[in-house]
Amino acid sequence: MPDSSTNPIQTLQVDLGERSYPIHIGSGLLDQPERFTDHIAGSSALVVSNTTVAPLYLNRVLTHLDQAGIRHDQVILEDGEEYKTLAAVESIIDRLIEQRHDRKTTLIALGGGVVGDITGFAAAIYQRGVPFIQIPTTLLSQVDSSVGGKTGVNHPSGKNMIGAFHQPRCVIADTDTLDSLPQRELSAGMAEVIKYGLIHDAEFFSWLEREMEGLMRRDKALLAEAIRVSCETKAAVVAADEREAGLRAILNLGHTFGHAIESAMGYGNWLHGEAVAAGMVMAADLSERHGWIDPSVRQRSIELLNKARLPTGAPAGMSVEQFLDIMAIDKKVDAGVIKLVLFKSLGEAFVSDDYNPQLLRETLGNNRLET
Repeated sequence: MPDSSTNPIQTLQVDLGERSYPIHIGSGLLDQPERFTDHIAGSSALVVSNTTVAPLYLNRVLTHLDQAGIRHDQVILEDGEEYKTLAAVESIIDRLIEQRHDRKTTLIALGGGVVGDITGFAAAIYQRGVPFIQIPTTLLSQVDSSVGGKTGVNHPSGKNMIGAFHQPRCVIADTDTLDSLPQRELSAGMAEVIKYGLIHDAEFFSWLEREMEGLMRRDKALLAEAIRVSCETKAAVVAADEREAGLRAILNLGHTFGHAIESAMGYGNWLHGEAVAAGMVMAADLSERHGWIDPSVRQRSIELLNKARLPTGAPAGMSVEQFLDIMAIDKKVDAGVIKLVLFKSLGEAFVSDDYNPQLLRETLGNNRLET
């Protein structure tokens, strides 16, 4: 891995032709307003945040908009996955209409992945699409949900069942915002970081094994490096497969299992990253049962997730049938068959529906947390 002893501002590019955009990563970015004000399409903006993040950072963003001569409004949402609903989107649309925002207004998502997904979806559907900017303030949103253009909300029967692809104009990942992040949220974000090593980059996985202690202490240089590699990996995958026709599906490692956990437990009771962590172990377990990977891959995954203070098993109370029922309505189901992201080796994942259903049941029944 590159030397992470310094922490300069780093800029990556998501290469999507006319929809290409930069990802800025580093400390102090909220004090460099031109990084995002230059991407505001017209002369007005609507900032969407939540009750946790707004008191910390909203006034700074609004001040920058004032100084740039941008007319602005705001919507403050309740904080939590359970509020990722069509009602939240409607509240944004209502504000846009009430304040007569036109097709050149820019929506700004200031918050974690829930805020980004809701805001992006509102931007995708308001007047058939307006620009939006991502200012992610959690590790999970900085390394995953803010990049790639997936937007949407949950349905009571399944996660992210309502949504659209809508790319942002830019992403501003200020590592200073991670200072205010609760430790549990930091761990949840680390699940997505670990995912990139598991699916694509064995060297990065080994680096995470060496540096996880420093990452969990919030070493700024190490966090910036982890964010950079994660975003670089996701940007390359998205550029190759923007709308998840093939390759991009590997980014869903652990997610089909994880979404089932989130749905069964009630949105917000298990954080997304916590559920994905358990799901990644289940994907490794199923791959091992098929003889596709060495047992060491699963064991190293568990050990690294433990270092990140993440769960490595599903809730004890979930039945196999409950898992299968919820997984059956996942977006990755094709002709009634659940497609799963599984392993060929550490750092190499693939999407398959060619697995033994009985082995899947064994995986679902055996990877549980102790009561």
